Amino acid sequence: MTITKSIDREAAPSRTRPPGSPFLHQKIFAPYKLAVLLDAAADHGVSSDTVLAGAGLDVARVRDPHTRTSISDYIAACENILAASPDPDIAFDAGAKLHLTAYGEYGYALMCSPTMRDFLDFAVRYHLLATPMLRLEWRRDADALIWRFVEIHRDAMSPAARAFLVRQQMMQTATHMRDVSGTRMTPLRALFALPGASRSPRDASRLGCVCLFDQPAHELHYPLSLLDAPLQFGNRLTYAQLEETCDELMGRTGPAPSLVGEIYQRLMREPRASRTMEDIAQELGSSERTLRRRLANENVRYADIADDVRRTLSLRYLQTSGMTADDIAAEVGFSDTANFRRAVKRWTGRTFRQVRREAADS
Repeated sequence: MTITKSIDREAAPSRTRPPGSPFLHQKIFAPYKLAVLLDAAADHGVSSDTVLAGAGLDVARVRDPHTRTSISDYIAACENILAASPDPDIAFDAGAKLHLTAYGEYGYALMCSPTMRDFLDFAVRYHLLATPMLRLEWRRDADALIWRFVEIHRDAMSPAARAFLVRQQMMQTATHMRDVSGTRMTPLRALFALPGASRSPRDASRLGCVCLFDQPAHELHYPLSLLDAPLQFGNRLTYAQLEETCDELMGRTGPAPSLVGEIYQRLMREPRASRTMEDIAQELGSSERTLRRRLANENVRYADIADDVRRTLSLRYLQTSGMTADDIAAEVGFSDTANFRRAVKRWTGRTFRQVRREAADS
């Protein structure tokens, strides 16, 4: 008998966008996947200029963590690769290079998952933070733990790009399973909801398992015994801390996010960067003057948003980690530790040492 996970945990992206086409054209995603795709294509002789043709991006912008890209940008890059080379190994190589450490807070939370069940739940619930090309689901049946990959942008791409992205997703998920388990595990089987004509001799050798085509769904099957296994880097405290951060990022990704929410989300993603209002205005395709006027219409100052981001992250690190004042100050973008300590006093009315002592006693 098949047992399916609870829908509000399993398909969390639907809390913020109807399942179908979340953020297809919105430039809100960090470029890490696109950077890895450039590397994989280059290994096969496809230049970065070819991959990025028509995308309004260049290599320097893709290598800049402050750049924001869209899902449609990524799909266009895949189409460009396929026009230059139909080699399915490029998709597999991109998936193999996408380790969890490439995914920011989302990836590090996954690495800290205490058990495989925690890892699966977290991956699905917060997948919207990972530039999703397909929607993740998982379930268990009588003898297998099953990942399912649901196509959500099928109408926006060619059949060849569709096959490319499915192969990449299969491979990156297999890579993530190895990342958290610390083993060279391979799936039991891979199911492709692609026509048999899409089959490649490389599928089985790259995934390390039997690959079946003309199936009703895209799935990767693993031994059910993994489900409650502890993971090598599991840490409940760090996991809980990063879960709160991901909650905030997800909570600000609504159907029509406010300007304040958009700015807050961008600052939360990379607090070290200490971006100015001018920086954010450029990312939003606006001028600093226009951005200031729009914020004034909402009775909000940019400095207050930036201060709130720093306060939220600083107090969380202070209360839930052993990080030093120097470490926290650097992590959230303060110019020096003295300014950070003064900010803690302003936020709480207490010193850094007092806040930490209270957290330890609670």
